[in-house]
Amino acid sequence: MEEVVKRCSWSGNDELYQKYHDFEWGRPVHDDHRLFEMLILEGMQAGLSWITILRKRENFRKALDNFDIEKIIRYDDHKIEELMHDAGIIRNRLKIRSVIINAKAFLEVQKEYGSFDSFLWSYVDNKPIKNNWEYIEDMPSSTDLSDRISKDMKKRGFKFVGSTIIYAYLQSIGVINDHVMDCFLYHEKIKL
Repeated sequence: MEEVVKRCSWSGNDELYQKYHDFEWGRPVHDDHRLFEMLILEGMQAGLSWITILRKRENFRKALDNFDIEKIIRYDDHKIEELMHDAGIIRNRLKIRSVIINAKAFLEVQKEYGSFDSFLWSYVDNKPIKNNWEYIEDMPSSTDLSDRISKDMKKRGFKFVGSTIIYAYLQSIGVINDHVMDCFLYHEKIKL
């Protein structure tokens, strides 16, 4: 008889969602390229379900030059129109423009801090926050931490970085570990 793996309930029965849950969500990320990708994807998710974004992730990678910041900062109106006609991604003009704006702001943070990783993880003294939620319904959609980071990022010119989006971002990149207590990953020692 196959053993049932207990996961956070949001991962459901979808294999893609479960793979994301098991191998990415809540695991600390320190690579700036990956931090940028997840920031863009979380912004694209605003108003949509995360599974929609996961299903389009490879399309986003292709359409956005594998999240190459140096290429993205040079996108012009022609490229924006091209992206607006790409059925494989979210075709929202404000969100597409925000990719370019956020790439430029991301580079400025890298110049100031040496890396985006240094900027972001400094908010938690480079130590992930591990919460103790019994049920997914207990999790907040934002916190004082996400409020502070959101406010700072908005001041730096970032778009689609409201506190709720930033909280989801912090969960996705492991700054916050919100696996519920009965999830098999709750007790796993996660590499910093």
